Amino acid sequence: MRFSYLVCILLAGLAYGQTAQPATPAAGSKAEQSVSAAPDKATEIKVGPDDPVITLDDFCADATAQGGACKTVITREQFEKLAEALQPKMSPAIRRQLATAYSRMLRMSTAAEKRGLDKGPSFEAKINFARMQILSQELSRTLQEDSGKVSDADIEDYYKKNEASYEQATLARIFIPRTKQPVSPAVKPTAKAKKEEDTDAEEAQKDAEAATKKAQAEAEAQRKAGEEAMTKVANDLRARAVKGEDPETLQKEAFVAAGLPGNPQTTKMEKVRRATLPLNHRAVMDLKLGEVSEVISDPSGGHYIYKLVSKETLSLEIVKPEIRNLISSQRYRDSMQGFQGNVDLNEAYFGPSTARPAMPPRPMGAKPSDQPAEDPD
Repeated sequence: MRFSYLVCILLAGLAYGQTAQPATPAAGSKAEQSVSAAPDKATEIKVGPDDPVITLDDFCADATAQGGACKTVITREQFEKLAEALQPKMSPAIRRQLATAYSRMLRMSTAAEKRGLDKGPSFEAKINFARMQILSQELSRTLQEDSGKVSDADIEDYYKKNEASYEQATLARIFIPRTKQPVSPAVKPTAKAKKEEDTDAEEAQKDAEAATKKAQAEAEAQRKAGEEAMTKVANDLRARAVKGEDPETLQKEAFVAAGLPGNPQTTKMEKVRRATLPLNHRAVMDLKLGEVSEVISDPSGGHYIYKLVSKETLSLEIVKPEIRNLISSQRYRDSMQGFQGNVDLNEAYFGPSTARPAMPPRPMGAKPSDQPAEDPD
């Protein structure tokens, strides 16, 4: 987990030198002017920026300090600076976990230094790698912030160029299965099957193989006949839809013709956008009101007939957040593109590539966009 890894890298050394406990702030000081972000407002505790939030008794980096003077104190300001660097708007529960991990690692890292574990080549290599990782994440975060600076003029220009993408329609869609449900023929026992004890095993095997091939040929013929029949059904239903017959009634007839049990789902599709339709179905957004599409056939699905019930173009104000997200995401990807590729790995050493290319790292605290990077049209 990135959070745990960064804790290991960034915590070491933040509180060294904190060997004396700060004086308790007097009345009217910052302590009274600052309220901690406690999860329960009924139990708020006033904690100023210079007040201690972590105290490690009997521990200090300075080995010469003894007795009561040997303690390490972390103030609220110091701790929150760390917490915000690791994960902005960290929840109280995670902050407590961080404080516990911080305290433990302070003691452990000090003990490790006393053993000279920070002098080995392994330590230096890890520090260098961690530095590159943190710098890369900082650059990624900065690039995303820069990409998010989208002006209203940019949004309006994108909207005008892609206005068709913001049409929203109500459609009636009739689905016709590609083929009929197969009817399994009854298996009749052969005379040889009845007299199995008298049948030669090798000949029985040949008979079984011949029967299997015959059954497969019959099933294939039945499938083709079923597909032809359902194609005819689709064309007939489309002609009736053009004449104004109810799509719901036609949908039920399609399922009956295919031998499917139960009631089909409704044909009504609301708030449909061009990009939400399959690529070869998107032309239905160009239909006129009340117009019926041609039969659209998908090899893996079936046949589809659409009727345009209503259509509107969403206003710029409604889609402005969506467009802002689209432009921002695309700019970020474009800015990261220069850091991708152009790498020649020695396959004799690494072996052939089997993994998909890695995605650009997302800045700490950033959420993935809910919108695609660009309009699919």
